Amino acid sequence: MMNIEPQAEHKWLQRLVGEWTMEGEANMGPDQPAHKMTGQESVQSVGGLWALGEGRGESPDGKPALTFMTLGYDPVQKRFVGTFIGSMMTHMWIYNGTLDEAGKVLTLDTGGPDFSGAPGMVNYQDIIEFVDDDHRILKAQLQDKDGKWCQFMTAHYHRKK
Repeated sequence: MMNIEPQAEHKWLQRLVGEWTMEGEANMGPDQPAHKMTGQESVQSVGGLWALGEGRGESPDGKPALTFMTLGYDPVQKRFVGTFIGSMMTHMWIYNGTLDEAGKVLTLDTGGPDFSGAPGMVNYQDIIEFVDDDHRILKAQLQDKDGKWCQFMTAHYHRKK
């Protein structure tokens, strides 16, 4: 579609635009200690329809990490769509998600390789929750073979003032 007017969902995504600091923790396995993370994220608007985030931090192995996230809303599908890539991985994560009725929590469904190293793909979710305009939380979880969702990462983003 060309020349679309931004809808409420597009305007919701524009809340992400700005400069952010990040602190978080990830658990990459039951026999591994929790990994503390810090970083920065710069999110810009692409035509008022998309949010493009560039993140910089440190990967679990201590090397610099660079990530890119795209998020948009497809009014035909009535779904949020996007991608995520990072310098520490070869998989491109493809998002398809929904916003809760309160307009606070965006749940992005995706699939990717099993962190345990087992062959095949598993279901994941990245969940973005706005606490307020200057604080948001990103949670990541995976679905185990019994269908249970297991959260493995939480990151708090605070808008730079």
